[in-house]
Amino acid sequence: MSQKDSVTTSQSSKSIGKYRWSICGLLFFATTINYLDRQVLSLTWKDFIAPEFHWTNSDYGDITALFSIFYAVSLLFAGRFVDWLDTKKGFLWAIGIWSIGACLHAFCGIATSGIITGDWFVGFHGSKEIISTVQDTALVINVSVALFIFARFVLAVGEAGNFPAAIKTTAEYFPKKDRAFATSIFNAGATVGALAAPVTIPFIAKSFGWEMSFIIIGALGFIWMGFWMFMYDKPENHKNVSAEELAYIQQDDIAESKLENFVPETSSKVSLKECFKYKQTWAFAFGKFMTDGVWWFFLFWTPAYLSSVYGMDSTEAALPLFVLYMITLLSIIGGWLPTYFVEKKGMNPYEGRMRSMLIFAFFPLLALAAQPLGYISYWVPVIIIGIAGAAHQSWSANIFTTVGDMFPKKAIATITGIGGLAGGIGSTIINKGSGVLFDFTQRNWSTINGQPLLEKYPQFQNAVTEKAFLAERGVGNLEDFLKSLTTAGENVVNGINTGYMIIFSICAVSYLVGWLVMKSLVPKYSPIKNL
Repeated sequence: MSQKDSVTTSQSSKSIGKYRWSICGLLFFATTINYLDRQVLSLTWKDFIAPEFHWTNSDYGDITALFSIFYAVSLLFAGRFVDWLDTKKGFLWAIGIWSIGACLHAFCGIATSGIITGDWFVGFHGSKEIISTVQDTALVINVSVALFIFARFVLAVGEAGNFPAAIKTTAEYFPKKDRAFATSIFNAGATVGALAAPVTIPFIAKSFGWEMSFIIIGALGFIWMGFWMFMYDKPENHKNVSAEELAYIQQDDIAESKLENFVPETSSKVSLKECFKYKQTWAFAFGKFMTDGVWWFFLFWTPAYLSSVYGMDSTEAALPLFVLYMITLLSIIGGWLPTYFVEKKGMNPYEGRMRSMLIFAFFPLLALAAQPLGYISYWVPVIIIGIAGAAHQSWSANIFTTVGDMFPKKAIATITGIGGLAGGIGSTIINKGSGVLFDFTQRNWSTINGQPLLEKYPQFQNAVTEKAFLAERGVGNLEDFLKSLTTAGENVVNGINTGYMIIFSICAVSYLVGWLVMKSLVPKYSPIKNL
């Protein structure tokens, strides 16, 4: 770009208006609320909910895995739903449903008490007292887990609408060259939500009860709905979008309309069957399958990791988690880098994004060192996970935007939903697998003074004898028992550390595998014109 062009661009950017960035700000806050709502459980289950309902890692893994499945399947239909209702109504329905789902979690204790004992009309504190008198802990576990799964289902159905609607809105309000940057900004809401969660939720739970943390955070969505109703409209219909800004937003459509072989986009609906005919769909879906689970693992399991490996409770983990997610804010660079490749290196948007994604794919390899170097300080894995999280969010901003590069606007939400389904399946596998793996490694690979746990304490080979043994020792679960041995001066090596190493290793290589397959399926920029 010449100096003259740069000056012209700079001058025009001042005169065209900036309302599109107000819309981007709304998307940012919606995504922040989205991630706050899904984080409440991960920050309260270990210290507040598990002792009340006798949950294990596997129980929590079941809940998070099923949430991932619900979210994944809902994404497939959410994209179609948003395309059908269109952006404004679709987004309102989505955030309304997920806010209700978030608040429903708070009443799972009361519902557990009512189902088991028939005592329905009790408060939060009263339900705790009633549940503590129930001798059948297996029943308490099963009923409470089922109720939380239902609440997560409602949450997932609503939250699934956020990204398809946000990506569709971005395609409406930004030209292709700016979409990755706009996406990185609203996608940073995921980081800010994750950042705000550990410094607010545990303290709300500690002061007012875990139930109020779900209600207070869940209510934020209803406030956002009011702003969306009054601030959003299609750019071509919006009174705050100037003619100059509209021309800037629609510059790709204007340029394409001048091409000799231009075919105008129709308003007909796109079927799922049609979408699966294209390699571009499979490339996007595979990239999401390989990488979404990594972010979800870090989101759902890092608080438990700090508790299991470093003995931190939720309030002690607040600062490390805050720093971790602060590091992930570096992901905004992920939206700027492809713009640099397009404007300074002359690449097309897809080529610039794939080059950027390859760079980001190398950073998660640092996760291979998180556990081996964790003995130095807990800050080592915290910083490494933060860098890997920043790389993921940078990757995520760009992989989302490849959909707008390749597909017509009418298909964007649907394709985004397909990719979300694939990502949710990957997330389900890693979340359920992690819970099972952590319970297995803790039970089978832990040692006490060099002697295997099951050899020294054969009571843990049977669920009935384990329960009686733990009750006799006055602890709630195996992890607390191992911590008590450490406090007593025993040399305890917790096998769960190896479990985390295995998962960290899988996370480390997922991005490179995903990138290689995506590049092999769609080696060059190939937008779809006949859909």
